[in-house]
Amino acid sequence: MTIKDLFEETIISVKANQTRTGLTVLGIVIGIASVIVMLAIGNGAQASISASINSLGSNILTITGGGGNRQGGINLGRGGQQTLTLDDVKAIQEKISLAKDVSPELRSRVQVIAGANNTNTQANGVLPAYQTAHSVDMELGDFFTDEQSRSGARVAILGPTTRDDLFGVGESDVVGNSIKINNAKFTIIGVTKSKGGSGLGNTDDEIFIPLTTAQRYISNTQYVSTISVTTANQSDLTEMQNEITDLLLQTHNKKILTDADFSIFNQADLASTASSVTQVFTILLSSVASISLLVGGIGIMNMMLTNVRERTREIGLRKAIGARKKDISNQFLAEAIVVTILGGIIGVVFGLLVAYGISYFGILQTQVTLNPILLAFGVSAFIGIIFGYYPAKKASELNAIEALRYE
Repeated sequence: MTIKDLFEETIISVKANQTRTGLTVLGIVIGIASVIVMLAIGNGAQASISASINSLGSNILTITGGGGNRQGGINLGRGGQQTLTLDDVKAIQEKISLAKDVSPELRSRVQVIAGANNTNTQANGVLPAYQTAHSVDMELGDFFTDEQSRSGARVAILGPTTRDDLFGVGESDVVGNSIKINNAKFTIIGVTKSKGGSGLGNTDDEIFIPLTTAQRYISNTQYVSTISVTTANQSDLTEMQNEITDLLLQTHNKKILTDADFSIFNQADLASTASSVTQVFTILLSSVASISLLVGGIGIMNMMLTNVRERTREIGLRKAIGARKKDISNQFLAEAIVVTILGGIIGVVFGLLVAYGISYFGILQTQVTLNPILLAFGVSAFIGIIFGYYPAKKASELNAIEALRYE
């Protein structure tokens, strides 16, 4: 049997029972589409988390007060102490050669009033170095100057969410307006570009003011909440972390790390951990979706076994006029492969449409890559071979005389 004859016979056989073929193809379509959609959702989640982490700044270490040490039998916990000061900032700037930007921050929840509107948000006292350390871009106006920072000027930069809450969504005429923070009057000098995010980590829902101003009017303290330190190369993060740890142990009069009253978080470690979690999440989703592929493969086997039974006399007649076992086997195997490839093509198209639709309508962020498409299409062909082999082999081994007698 030539390839042309095999192809023609396969098309005729597939068309012979369109309802059964259609239902079998549907099983493959659902399986392939599910795998593509689940992988797109997993990749989208990984990209979204990575973007959120990177939006906080790249190549960055974050130092917080509190090292989990115990005083009087009580675990004070990380971030639960005020132990960092501007002296620590100065020491890092002077003694850590790998440090590029050193950005102290002082955070506090505040009530902000603008005319008849008000909102409760986070005030973040920062230095000009914050802009480069955390990759902040301005939508309107400018960031603080060194002079405004040194003089403790009562100026404020709004995050876009805070701007929307106080002045209306997308309002562009806000620079120069006045607001009150804890009854102190501030002048708006800018609005940052949106970075996205939600909850307590939403940098869009913040107000930035000079650090010295925050210490004087907001918190009435000389301490800072965190210190962010960047380096030029991500490969230097671990070395810089070790150097800063040794320096702060010395300046805080702590002998060993377990007694430290500070904690250092490595941005690269956080990104790596988040990536590992989302990869596990993606594998889990794909594994669940792959079950439908298995069900689709069983459907193909069931259809082909039914075809073998219904076409027993045809198989006997073919053998009687000289068809070889190989010819019969190839014919049924080709039918199974055609059905799965057809289902694979439709499944890929349908899966892409669903994945893009989910992202387009804002349900979830998805990210489609070429590898899942190739994988899904390859799996569909593999399923056709695996689940079509047994029915094809069974058909080829039928005895010609007994097949002709079959009713």
